[in-house]
Amino acid sequence: MLPALFHTLSRRAGACLFAASAVLLAGVATPAAAAYPERPVTLVVTYPPGGTVDVVARLLAPKLSSVLGQPVVIDNRGGAGGMIGGAYVARAKPDGYTLMLDASNHAQNPALHSRMQFDTLKDFAPVSLLLRVPNALVVTPSYPVKTVADLIKLGQANAGKPVYFASAGNGSAQHLAGELFNLMANTRLEHVAYKGGGPAMVDVMAGQVPVMFASMGSAWQHIKNGKLRAVAVGGAKRSKAAPELPTIAEAGVPGYESYEWNAVFAPAGTPAAIVEQVSRALAQVLKDPVVAEQLAGFGAETVGSTPAELDAFRRAEIAKWKKVAAQAKLSLD
Repeated sequence: MLPALFHTLSRRAGACLFAASAVLLAGVATPAAAAYPERPVTLVVTYPPGGTVDVVARLLAPKLSSVLGQPVVIDNRGGAGGMIGGAYVARAKPDGYTLMLDASNHAQNPALHSRMQFDTLKDFAPVSLLLRVPNALVVTPSYPVKTVADLIKLGQANAGKPVYFASAGNGSAQHLAGELFNLMANTRLEHVAYKGGGPAMVDVMAGQVPVMFASMGSAWQHIKNGKLRAVAVGGAKRSKAAPELPTIAEAGVPGYESYEWNAVFAPAGTPAAIVEQVSRALAQVLKDPVVAEQLAGFGAETVGSTPAELDAFRRAEIAKWKKVAAQAKLSLD
């Protein structure tokens, strides 16, 4: 009987020792995660200062700093359609102190480049889809296109007189929005690439190139002051900023949907607890009435997704634009 009792007591003692060890280990791990962040957090913006992505970053950073309790420092690393900043973040230490605010090219670059310095899906941990801004079909005010049907008619005729559309450059979100329109509307609009969205829009306002699938974020002010005429928006539903404008889908191209979007990512391997913490903080920031009002002012639809929702969204976007690039025979290699 004594040996049996000794065996039972030994087992219980072992179980207690294991449980105590687990508690001690948890006690070591939990404060480290709970203490994040203990120093400033760097938010790498993959586009230069002054553009829409940078404006969004500078709007959100002070609010995010308040929620996290540490400064959020913006580091602009623009160039190569977001890939310079992306390469930097992909190599950063995965500790939550380097985050990346990226845009639609995050999902479009893999469709256009067979060789990149990073793997979009493997090298970044999704944190939160912040917002989506529908592309707007805009034209020079004097151009004889007032509806989507007008543009389709001109774009399908194309008899010795091509219809040109401007974009911020080859492979830009505006370029792909136009190519998507060509594929879905069976038009042959000719692309004119500029070195940036600003110069492209200036030439559309001046009538040098008559059409652009511009971001609402950058075009809205020019639409309001009459320097551009908006024909339709590229979202799945009408924009709250301009409810009188039809969507491209309802105006003649069923299923058409094109957004420019912003999202936050962390280097792959960043602890899940930190990713979740930042994701919740961003969702809180986006609910701030001042932030929401300013974003809605240029047609942005705030989201504030979970990491899993952003992962599903980016995978769907990558698949969509790979299909468009293949059908339109687009490549930047």
